[in-house]
Amino acid sequence: MQMGLDFNLVEDLVAGVDEVGRGPLCGAVVTAAVILDPNRPILGLNDSKKLTEARRELLFEEICEKALSWCIARAEVEEIDRLNILHATMLAMQRAVEGLSVTPKLALIDGNRCPKLAVPSAPVIKGDSQVPAIAAASILAKVSRDREMAAFELIYPGYGIGGHKGYPTAVHLEALSRLGPTPIHRRSFGPVRAAYEAREQLDSGFTLA
Repeated sequence: MQMGLDFNLVEDLVAGVDEVGRGPLCGAVVTAAVILDPNRPILGLNDSKKLTEARRELLFEEICEKALSWCIARAEVEEIDRLNILHATMLAMQRAVEGLSVTPKLALIDGNRCPKLAVPSAPVIKGDSQVPAIAAASILAKVSRDREMAAFELIYPGYGIGGHKGYPTAVHLEALSRLGPTPIHRRSFGPVRAAYEAREQLDSGFTLA
């Protein structure tokens, strides 16, 4: 049984920041920033990947209710293709911190680098399994993006997006090859670019030898 992080580690006016969706072939990269309230404990916070979907959903609602401030932000597919995934992720993190209704005295960023922020910041490698505020941010970002992927499953059936969440699984790659890319696919990612090129060749009347 996963016990979660010690809420006593929560520091006053420290924001945790995390992202979800750097690796998928489609959809936005989603980030969240959370400032937890030291006086309103949330039990069971942990890296979102270590929690069940049902537990994440419950914690999502509790975080939104109890946190001093929280913001979910994103960078769209067009921004990912224009900037590259790293810079788009940094932009989305910047938007999340800027969207907080309370200004943090410090932003702790999951990973090994920080976006440009107007407040002091520090990276924390594997922060989502060490810092409660980062864990909370990882939960908000993942639940938000997973819900969006479930909605896209209905708009773009046949790709299995609701299951693999856009990641390059065998099912996704096969569907991409068979059906071609959708408007939410990231053109700058290799498998998607290859699918676009194959579709353009078919549309031009050429076939591969």
